Amino acid sequence: MSPPVAPPGWSRWLVPPAALSVHLSIGQAYAWSVFKPSLESALDLSGTQSALPFQLGIVMLGLSAAFGGTLVERNGPRWAMTVALICFSSGFLLSALGAATEQYWLIVFGYGFVGGIGLGIGYISPVSTLIKWFPDRPGMATGIAIMGFGGGALIASPWSAQMLESFGSDSSGIALAFLVHGLTYAVFMSLGVFLVRVPRPAKTAADGTPAPLEGVQVSANSAVRTPQFWLLWIVLCMNVTAGIGILEKAAPMITDFFADTSTPVSVSAAAGFVALLSAANMAGRIGWSSTSDLIGRKNIYRVYLGVGALMYALIAWVGDSSKPVFIIAALVILSFYGGGFATVPAYLKDLFGTYQVGAIHGRLLTAWSTAGVLGPLIVNWIADRQEEAGKSGASLYGLSLVIMIGLLVVGFVANELVRPVDARHHVPAQQKKEAADVHE
Repeated sequence: MSPPVAPPGWSRWLVPPAALSVHLSIGQAYAWSVFKPSLESALDLSGTQSALPFQLGIVMLGLSAAFGGTLVERNGPRWAMTVALICFSSGFLLSALGAATEQYWLIVFGYGFVGGIGLGIGYISPVSTLIKWFPDRPGMATGIAIMGFGGGALIASPWSAQMLESFGSDSSGIALAFLVHGLTYAVFMSLGVFLVRVPRPAKTAADGTPAPLEGVQVSANSAVRTPQFWLLWIVLCMNVTAGIGILEKAAPMITDFFADTSTPVSVSAAAGFVALLSAANMAGRIGWSSTSDLIGRKNIYRVYLGVGALMYALIAWVGDSSKPVFIIAALVILSFYGGGFATVPAYLKDLFGTYQVGAIHGRLLTAWSTAGVLGPLIVNWIADRQEEAGKSGASLYGLSLVIMIGLLVVGFVANELVRPVDARHHVPAQQKKEAADVHE
């Protein structure tokens, strides 16, 4: 499938909606917890078992983005969005079959493995295209799309809950809900497939052929050999670990923090807190990434990591004595979590150019897979050990919060060490010319 080139007069503002149609769909992953109670009841599963499809999906997101990034760059955004549509929707259809036949392994395979591939390919599918369309505002452009991934759960959560209420929470009701998800997302994602375009060459040589790519350009294979790539890997991993540590444990954490006070947090209030965190996550993706276009990528990560550490310190030392402080600090941390995801493609573009930025971004997302395991593990394991030691309330999380501060400091130092890429890693001029011929 050849990348579709925009005709003369094509508006670049049609490309972000195309990206959003994919990201809003695959953002359903953050709403998986809606299905957990029904699955546990219908199929007699433990909480750990019911979380397995989501965990495998996040792992496959990172792996498929890493290994499929070069294919995405070579074949273009329409091919990538098509693959994402097929895998993500098929994952739901396989899960529907698994629920109908009460074969849980099929749900794990469908949603986690097959759907997870769709998550990874879909996540990176529009990145390099958006950066090429918006070279003047790459942070804003990628922020618009990646905002959809953070906000997808705001649509999917109430929608999924309503379907389970209407269809029933037994295995047949879950199967029907999965079926509706798969078919609906296939239709919605197809809008992105048909709408997406790549830009026409900005400049051409005298004979009409595309001019070489300008500025620093680094291939994906060369990028992973640079210290800049691994420093950014650490930056992203630390920032995501800190954010997901709160996100995964949000409801029980706020309940525990104020359980022994005169104003305990109700179940409904805790759910409202989770919704606020999702909104902050989504807003941070567009707000902070757009800000990075004004103050620079390195400076915005100084904010994410430095101010983030201060927010964690506030929660650790005064959070249990002030509900507003706890909530505001958590919202700021989650906005930085979302902003970090949305800003990193533009940071990669600044360092490595647009030549294979999608493939480089895919490889970098292995940091997300690592953080997706590391963050919840730190918070949950330490909380369990503290509870076994007879502690309760905010003291369950004290050590976890200190660890998160330390991780953010590590990320801050890694960001400070980022320098321009050495010239020996740059793509030669002839290769730039060939790249312009192929990709533009």
